[in-house]
Amino acid sequence: MAQSLPRTRLNTSTLVRVLADLAVADPVENRQPFAERLGQWLDFSDSLALYSALNAGIPTVLPGLAADSVAVALRSELTRVAGGLTQAIAADGLSGSDKVRIALPCPLPNDSVESASDFAPYHRYYLSHQREMSHAVTTLRAKVRLVLSEQSAPLARVAALDAVLEQGLAARERTLLANLPALLARHFERLYQTHREALAADQADLPAQWMRPGAWLLRFCRDMQSVLRAELACRLQAVEGLIETLENEEHPTQ
Repeated sequence: MAQSLPRTRLNTSTLVRVLADLAVADPVENRQPFAERLGQWLDFSDSLALYSALNAGIPTVLPGLAADSVAVALRSELTRVAGGLTQAIAADGLSGSDKVRIALPCPLPNDSVESASDFAPYHRYYLSHQREMSHAVTTLRAKVRLVLSEQSAPLARVAALDAVLEQGLAARERTLLANLPALLARHFERLYQTHREALAADQADLPAQWMRPGAWLLRFCRDMQSVLRAELACRLQAVEGLIETLENEEHPTQ
């Protein structure tokens, strides 16, 4: 069974917390209003597109399925996509005979890994998962927008705004997410260096996990998978928000 995906909100970031726990990034509280930050992230053409979406006429919406049925179907699709991607991260290809699309390049605990100081295989592994997540989430987000645009005029406008924001913020998102492998490389080097120092010192009071061949690398692999799950939750925030918008319109707060 796939691990449950953490629910995230705009005022908290699972990804930032995971990176902070690994001591590879310092969480910084930004007190600048969101509207000002958004204005810095969008260029002139994006701003024009956003203005057009905000001021467009009310679209014509044809009658379709009941909104509650649509919301349930979209929520089910989100669960399916998120579950499949989470399972792909958890399926490392080491614990069983089943073939996996992206095998984790991590040796078994009893293997000798004293020469395993090359981060390149893990970099490729992470990039493969990022490509898979990007394709699946982008496809799902477009599908949810299409469905919302057929439900009501307000939801159609929300879908149009989301399309503009996705395009306008795509470059910034790619840049930020592209930094994750570099942060993991820093974590990889620190764990490996600590392992080497423990072996060189050969002191009885050193933590036992640093003296077992492969323990440091297995720890890194689990940490890397934690970052991948957090990144997935981050990528799915926009889809989650779109579906919640539909659910809230159907069941407004009393």
